[in-house]
Amino acid sequence: MCTRFHIELSDEVFRRIVEESDNSPVLRKFRTSPLHYVREGEVRPTDVVPVLAPDPSGRRRVYPMRFGYTFPGKSAPIVNARVETAGEKPSFSRDYRSHRCIIPASWYYEWEHLRNSEGKIITGRKFLIQPAGAKRTWLAGLYRIEDGLPRFVILTRQPSEAVRKIHDRMPLILPEERIDDWINPSGNPEALLPFAVTDLFFTPFQSDGLMVR
Repeated sequence: MCTRFHIELSDEVFRRIVEESDNSPVLRKFRTSPLHYVREGEVRPTDVVPVLAPDPSGRRRVYPMRFGYTFPGKSAPIVNARVETAGEKPSFSRDYRSHRCIIPASWYYEWEHLRNSEGKIITGRKFLIQPAGAKRTWLAGLYRIEDGLPRFVILTRQPSEAVRKIHDRMPLILPEERIDDWINPSGNPEALLPFAVTDLFFTPFQSDGLMVR
């Protein structure tokens, strides 16, 4: 799963991304609807955040998008899609083929899943996770337009060996040099999956602050 992530504006690259989102005409459209626009800090489902996607000419641009697809009959938005089945499921297949995006994050959060004495899964500690030796986490996602405004989901995959100790899923993370290939509407997403980042650093999150390296 990947339902929470964090944006740090101390990073100059992210600061420029957020500034482009701030000036996007799309953000003004969001102003007419309930809005929780997150420029920095922890992001939750239904928040609006900066996302990288192609413009009509195919060039990389930044657009504010809301976190989560909505579906009839479901009270909560769907925020994740499995990369193994996204190309086949009617809910995601069209977007997987031609509406791919990248969600910039400094790191993402995950809660460890543990089994109690009765065999039931319980939630343990909250962890901060990001690519080892990096300060940027490029989350691969899909987007679509709902009621005239863009929404996105984050793709998930089987976890790396290290993450498996915490959770049975992890987000699909791509290296920075593959961003334009991923968002290219005519590109082949399957060809990019082998480049996914799996070497991750994770550390427990404490209520009085982050444990640092």
